[in-house]
Amino acid sequence: MSDIKHQITIRGKEQDVYKALSTIDGLSGWWTRTTSGDSKVGGKIDFRFGQHVIAMRVAALEPGRRAAWECADSVGDWVGTKVNFDLQGKDGATVLTFGHKDWREANDYFGHCSMKWATFLLSLKQYVETGAGAPFPNDTAI
Repeated sequence: MSDIKHQITIRGKEQDVYKALSTIDGLSGWWTRTTSGDSKVGGKIDFRFGQHVIAMRVAALEPGRRAAWECADSVGDWVGTKVNFDLQGKDGATVLTFGHKDWREANDYFGHCSMKWATFLLSLKQYVETGAGAPFPNDTAI
């Protein structure tokens, strides 16, 4: 199994970052504008990227500390993978440790997704710090 890992510091309180990770409005502000579903533990969130849909089941929510999902449906290698966002306050900012775990192999698609996650985490940072991210379809092309 292979894992994607990233870490980013966001100028903002843990609660503000958590809100961006745990609400439909927050997720729509940095990942994809066409996000819908139930953002409570056990709920399913659909993230639409044009015709492509990623369905995530909310696995855990710890206010100000953590959000975690399990991929329930998608094309490619995402099904069964786990996504986690762990938050820790440091010097008035939030350190976000990101993981997208349990990939079957580290192939070219895995590398592409790792890079895309990096751009979306920068969008999350921008969203929390300025109020405006760069979610799909206005995301950074790679």
